Formats: sequence, structure tokens, C-alpha cells
Amino acid sequence: MDYNWSLKELYSSFDGEDFKGDMAKFDEYIEEYKSWVQKVTSDYNDVLKKLETYIDTESKGLDLITRLSSFAELTSSVDTKNERALKNLEILQVKGASTAEYNAKLQRWIGGIPNLDQVIESSPKLKEHTFMLKEIVEKSRYLLSDREEAVIARMRNTGSSAWTKLKDLLTSTLRVDIELEGEKKQLPLSIIRNMAYEEDRELRKKAYEAELASYPKIEDSIAASLNGIKGEVITVCDMRGYESPLQETLVKSWMDEETLEAMLKAMREYFPAFRKYYRKKGELLGSKNGLSFFDLFAPVGKMEKQFNYEEGKKFVVENFRTFSDRLADFAQKAIDNNWIDVLPREGKVGGAFCQNIHAIGESRIMLNYGDTFSDVVTMAHELGHGFHGECLLQESILNSDYPMPIAETASTFCETIVKKAAVKNASKDEAFFILETEIGDCGQVIVDIYSRFLFESEVFKRRKESSLTAKELNEIMLWAQKEAYGDGLDPEYLHPYMWAPKPHYYYASYNFYNFPYAFGLLFAKGLYAEYLKRGREFAEDYEKLLSVTGKNKIADVTKLMGIDVHDVDFWRSSLKTIEEDINKFLELSDERLNK
Repeated sequence: MDYNWSLKELYSSFDGEDFKGDMAKFDEYIEEYKSWVQKVTSDYNDVLKKLETYIDTESKGLDLITRLSSFAELTSSVDTKNERALKNLEILQVKGASTAEYNAKLQRWIGGIPNLDQVIESSPKLKEHTFMLKEIVEKSRYLLSDREEAVIARMRNTGSSAWTKLKDLLTSTLRVDIELEGEKKQLPLSIIRNMAYEEDRELRKKAYEAELASYPKIEDSIAASLNGIKGEVITVCDMRGYESPLQETLVKSWMDEETLEAMLKAMREYFPAFRKYYRKKGELLGSKNGLSFFDLFAPVGKMEKQFNYEEGKKFVVENFRTFSDRLADFAQKAIDNNWIDVLPREGKVGGAFCQNIHAIGESRIMLNYGDTFSDVVTMAHELGHGFHGECLLQESILNSDYPMPIAETASTFCETIVKKAAVKNASKDEAFFILETEIGDCGQVIVDIYSRFLFESEVFKRRKESSLTAKELNEIMLWAQKEAYGDGLDPEYLHPYMWAPKPHYYYASYNFYNFPYAFGLLFAKGLYAEYLKRGREFAEDYEKLLSVTGKNKIADVTKLMGIDVHDVDFWRSSLKTIEEDINKFLELSDERLNK
């Protein structure tokens, strides 16, 4: 079994004729595109024909850049020192930036088309892309001059993109000093962070302390990366006329502020329930002043069965099949065709992700698998992202992109399937373990995500004035954790450096990549409740929902399932189900403590 993913479906190598050929085609495309834009935007004659040509031209270009950039990005994500990948990624970014001026010119032209609705109605091809065209019109008011757009795009290559690459290199190559069984070792950060799930509390604490002690080696460089990225975001947002980076994120997410506020309000209302859970878990583990940060992911109860990768993938596929054959078949296809990079190793970035590659009708999934039940859940989560991409394959490539909040729905839904299935055949102790794991995961997506939202909001606020030192970032992170977790965590054992390993803070194009996880969890909870009512027939409507996420506002997508995301009571109803689990956990915990 090959535990490394296959990228040959994209290209044979950076030296291969296939890769070189497409790079040459991309160069030709760029020159043709620039010339075409100059001609098209000179007047509003033959608008119908021009828009149809635009759809074809844009699709062709997106197909090419998706293939090329995916190959470079995926290669570098598992080998951050791969010079060929990094070099080609930079070349592609420069090539893409060269079209910024023309993209702005074309989008501004589309934004000024008179009687656009009538034009769209007269063409099946345009009607298929109505939402995309309307979004271009809406966002055209935030466009700068053609020249300014070109400058920003080019400067990003030596600005935020360079800072992101530096941060990835620093964290993926950081060696953490730790003593294990009397032997001094230097281990990759990703392996140390995986120790947070170990049964041995002393090992978890030792790994936590070793992790915190390792960050000063790179803290100034990572702080500089974060400052560079956030500073650029603030500058560009101000220039474009956005009220804030948060407003820009909401616009890009096809989500309104009313939805966000309703969700956050409900989340805050349920923090007391989560704090009871954290304190009780701490009590089970021997803490008297709340849960220690190094115990957040500690197993409680006993999962007798470890899940090596072979066992984990079988468990996922079998339980996906209880929902639908299409979901299970997709997962099996991803496994059989080596779409998954499984194990942690030096030079590989931490965490997990899924990249849907619509251009070849496939996905690639990166894991840092460690044989725990949590790793099985993560596998299900990322396969959920992949299945979302699978449901969009019948759409054009221009309708295959979807916003961040909806992006976490399919993944969370698949997590739920696996967790619920695991409980059915579990012993009493294992069921308690799974219940606690589920609540812990929800706590990460509700409470910890809120702390990340607070942290990022405060960083943007302060970064307007000046750069922040690593010490200041640590202080903000501690404040955010205390605000969200309250007395649930032991104040002596928090994690001031949690801004360093999390990749989400370092995406200049995706700010506030935190609240979308909460949206995904709570929306998925609502969908799962509907599934329980309707059974397997629900799968068809669910797949239809995923298939239209690239061409509808979020509030319109949720309405397809009869859900009003502006209503705080919807969010409360989803959170109520988590509170019920917490109450059950508290009851079972007291029984254990009183034995």
C-alpha cells in the first residue's frame, strides 16, 4: 500500500513534456486573453457573443491554472523544501498576476453592461452562469483602477505569498527537543502536536512544554510573517472601500452580517455549558482549576481498539455506506487511487486538508495520520470535502467554487456519520470515549473557533496602528482563550503560541477562516437531524444541495432545506443538541468519579 498520494494524474514531473507543454499553453493563453480583453471592452456591441466567449475563455484558463498550480502546491505541501515546486509556484503566481489589470478591466466592463438580465435570459450558457455574472457586477464596485489591480497582484508575490511560504517552511522544518524514555530526541512539530492525543498525561504535558519551548526559535520570523500578511490585507481592504477585512470576508463568503451575528449570539449563549464540560473533564483527569490546555484532546474513557490506517479507512467506507452508496464509493475510489497522503514526516506541513481538482475530476487529501479514533474522524472530514467536489462535477468549472462557510458542511456531516456509527457497536467505556470526543470536537469548533475569531479581530484592530511583536501576539491569544473558555481552562496552562501553528491566519485571500467551521458544524447538525427523520431518501436532496453551492448565496442554499440562517433559534436548536450531549457526559462523569 502506497501511503503517499499520486500526482501523476496531473503531471509526470516538473521536467515532463506534459508539464512544460501546459506551461507554454498557459503563456499563449495569457497573451490571447490580454488581446481579447482589450478588444471586448472597447464598446458594448455584440454583448451576448462577448459574454459567451468570456465563459469559454475563462473556463479554459481556469482549467489550465488549476492543473498547474495544484501540482506545484500539492508537491510543496508534503515537501516544503522542494525547490522545483516552490520555483514553479512562484512563476505561476507571477504569470497569474500579469492578468490582474485585464481581469479588472473585463470585470468593470461586465459591471457596466446595460440590461444584463435580458442578455442573460437570451442564452442558455449565460443562464447557467447567472450567479457568477451577478457576483462580478456586485464586486466590481470594489475594484480599483486597472493599473492599481495589476500592481497589487504583482506585489503579493513578494508580499503575502512570500510570507506564507516562509511561515510554512519554518513550522514544517522546526525540530522540537524532547526527552522520551531517557533518550533526547529532535522531532518534527507535527509529530509533537499529535502527542496531544496520547493516553499518557505526562507525555502530553511533556510534549506541550516542549512545543511551547520550541517556538522562540522561530517566533520573530513567524510574527513578521503574520504582520506582513495582515498589514497587506488592511491596506488593500482600505483601498478597495471595504469597511473591514471581516466585511470583505462576508462578501466573498456570499454571507451577510445578519447570519454571522445570529450564529455568534447563539454560540455565546451556550458557552456556560461548554465550560461545565471542560471543568468536568479536567476533574476526571485530576485537575482542580479547570482543564489544562495539554488535556484538551486527551482521551477520556477507553477506546480499546486502535485504528491503523488500514482499519481506519475500512471503518470510514463501511459507515459511509449506511448513508449512501455514492458517498462510500467515492471514499473507496479516493483510497484505491492513491488520492490520500497519509503519514506525517519531516518537511510535510501539519494538519490536514482536501483540495478538489475539478479540472481532472479528482481530489487530493493530506492527512497526518496517527492511528487514533480522532485520525479516523479527520479522514472522514476530509473525504467529506472531497465528496462535495464530487457532487459538483456535473457543474462547469466556473460554478464549482463555493464559499468558506458552506465548505465545512459536507466535511462535518461525514464526521457525524462516523462518530454516530462508532457508538453503536461500542462498549460502555468506548461509548463514553466517543461521546467525549464528539463534545471535544464541538468545543473546538464553537469555543476555540470563537477565540480565534476574537484573536484575528484584535490583531487586525492593532495592526492598523503598528506591527505586533511575538509577545503581543501571545498576550492577545491568551486574552482570546480566556474570553472564550472562561473558567473552563486552567489559567496556568493555556497556549499563548496557538497563533503560530494554525495555517488559517496566514491566508491573505481567506481572512477569518474560523467562523466558517462553526457555521459548517451547526448547519450540518441541522441537516443530520433531518436525515434521521427521513432516512436514506435524504441522501438525494443532500447531494443536490451540495451540487448548487457554487451558484447561490448561503441563505438561499439553506432555504433549499427549509432552514433560515437569519433566525437565531435555528442556531440555538443545533447547539441544544450539543448541550444535551454535555449533560449526558456530566451525568456519566459523576458516576465515574463517585465509584
